[in-house]
Amino acid sequence: MTDSNPIIQRHPANPILSARDVPYPSALVFNAGVVKFAGRYVMLFRNDYGSPQDRRLDGTNIGLAFSDDGLRWTVEAAPVWQWADGDVLRVYDPRLTVIEDRPLVCFALDTLHGIRGGIAATDDFRRFDVLHLTAPDNRNLALFPEKVGGRYLRLERPFPVYGRPFVKEWFDIWLSASPDLRYWGDTRLLLGVEDVPFANAKIGPGAPPVKTPAGWLVAFHAVDIDPTRGKNGWEESWTKRYTAGLMLLDVDNPARILGISRQPLMIPEAPYEVDGGFRNNVIFPCGLILEPDGEVKIYYGAADTTVCLATAHLDDLLALCR
Repeated sequence: MTDSNPIIQRHPANPILSARDVPYPSALVFNAGVVKFAGRYVMLFRNDYGSPQDRRLDGTNIGLAFSDDGLRWTVEAAPVWQWADGDVLRVYDPRLTVIEDRPLVCFALDTLHGIRGGIAATDDFRRFDVLHLTAPDNRNLALFPEKVGGRYLRLERPFPVYGRPFVKEWFDIWLSASPDLRYWGDTRLLLGVEDVPFANAKIGPGAPPVKTPAGWLVAFHAVDIDPTRGKNGWEESWTKRYTAGLMLLDVDNPARILGISRQPLMIPEAPYEVDGGFRNNVIFPCGLILEPDGEVKIYYGAADTTVCLATAHLDDLLALCR
């Protein structure tokens, strides 16, 4: 597995957003949620600030940017969300979905008592009404953009550390339902690590699902570990590699997987994905936008350092899942 699928085209302007584009303290810009809303592309991005020269991070906030074409972005003058209060240490990794004409944000929350996932509503991308927080440990929430069978649905990745004692770090993708976005249940396993040939550690949701005539198109992240990778970024040892996978779910019953690509959709290989980053060898898909002409914009975090863009045609993506 040395190459991304040839249907993928990385944009020549990559990275499309980095710390140098942010008009306030910034060291790393990545894992951004992107939607089209009210005639514009909207991005909420994770901003880690500190000193890249000293390889030191001091905190995290959420930034906001707008674009007319999905490529060139204007970042707002100040971050729009920072949560560090009491038990909460930071909020990060936003994912954007529009349901019933209202933007919703999924996010991760580090607390003194574990990692939690959350859902918030917003009308202006500057004020956030938190509707729901999971119990620890859970994150990588991704909402379906419409109700299915009268219920809201989400993908998620809990951390069953004690429940799988013979494997150190096998985390899977689960599916949950809610009547109102606040109370969630009917949780079931959707996809296990053992079902993904290019993962040997963990998988999890990436971008929110996209509805297509063939079903729900889902990009997910998959992790493989190789102890020989050694020092591979800021840390003393980073032996993981994050790749992007793809699957298709039944439109009326998303608990049913119609197909899954047996090879990764994207593998870290561009210079900004494999070198000079906080954690090299990382591709993390976090936004899919289906354009009217069938082009799919794939927004992803690269090396936990920048936001990048790749494109493919919907027909080619669906063919991979079949």
